[in-house]
Amino acid sequence: MAKYRKLGRTSDQRKALLRNQVTNLLYNGKIVTTEAKAKEVKKIAEKLITLAVKEKDNFEEVTVKAKVARKDKDGKRVKEVVDGKKVTVYDEVDKTIKKDKPSRLHARRQMLQVLYPIKEVPTENAGKKKGTKEIDMVAKMFDEIAPKYADRKGGYTRIVKIGQRKGDAAMEVLLELV
Repeated sequence: MAKYRKLGRTSDQRKALLRNQVTNLLYNGKIVTTEAKAKEVKKIAEKLITLAVKEKDNFEEVTVKAKVARKDKDGKRVKEVVDGKKVTVYDEVDKTIKKDKPSRLHARRQMLQVLYPIKEVPTENAGKKKGTKEIDMVAKMFDEIAPKYADRKGGYTRIVKIGQRKGDAAMEVLLELV
């Protein structure tokens, strides 16, 4: 008996498909797919959520000094002339950052092996690069998804059968986060 479903694809295509579907499931909260794919995606997603729940509080807050560009009332950087060159003026500011402990860092890297980077495009800028922002899926896992499932011992996803697909009669399901 095989340990996983082959889904009629080569290994690199299968891995890409599963990574894409896991990323979309965690980003959107639900996806519609075939039953076989959903069962494979469920395995991977549940492992990632378990990892996030285990490591969600495993960090320390550290205060660091950072240089931040001084800005005027319009939001533009303030420049002054030094030795005949225009130079940006910087101020030192204390910032509090989260520093991962080693086990959380390892968990973060394991998640990055599976999750694809997501770019969010506002509707008014559809098809343009300007205004897009990169979503940090690992941070979303630790900050939003893990606290939601902290008191739960597994079973983070649900498969609901929708019916057969018209073209090839494959059983379609809704895979969603509980």
